[in-house]
Amino acid sequence: MIKVSLTVNGKKHEKETAPDTSLLDFLRSIGVKSVKKGCGKGECGACGVIMDGVYCKSCIVLAIQANGTEIKTVESLGNAQNPHPLQTSFVDEGAVQCGYCIPSMLLAAKNMLDKNPEPDEKEIRKSLDGNLCRCTGYVKQIAAVKKAAKIMRENKNDQ
Repeated sequence: MIKVSLTVNGKKHEKETAPDTSLLDFLRSIGVKSVKKGCGKGECGACGVIMDGVYCKSCIVLAIQANGTEIKTVESLGNAQNPHPLQTSFVDEGAVQCGYCIPSMLLAAKNMLDKNPEPDEKEIRKSLDGNLCRCTGYVKQIAAVKKAAKIMRENKNDQ
C-alpha cells in the first residue's frame, strides 16, 4: 500500500491505496460520484477531471501519479443555488439528457474556456472530443458552450 495525498475541489484527501489504483477509483473511494466509470481505457471520457489545470481521463492515470496534485471535478463549478454559466447554459439549451457524460463535458469545456474565452465552433468541438454521448448529436452541447462563453465574457467585462 502507498499513501496518496490529493487536493480535490479545495479539500485535502490522504489515503493509503494499492499501487495500481487508478485516479478514478481513488476519487470514487473518497466519495466523488460525479466521476463516472465507463470504458476504463480513456476512450469514453466519462471519467474526466482537471488535474493541475489540465483536463485528463482519470481512468488512465494512476492515483500515485496524481499524488500532490490539485484535482477539480464538476462539483468545483457550482451548485443549484449558484450554478456556473456552463451548467446554466447546458440546462437552458437542453444539452443534458441522461447526464452520464455531462460532468466530464462541463469540465472539458471549462478547461478550454479558461484558456480561450472566445472559442470558435472548431475549438469547442475539439475540447469536447473524446467525451462520448449516446443520447445526442452534440449540437446542443456546442450551443451551450457558445452561450456560456458569451455569458462568461460579459460577466468578466462587468467586473
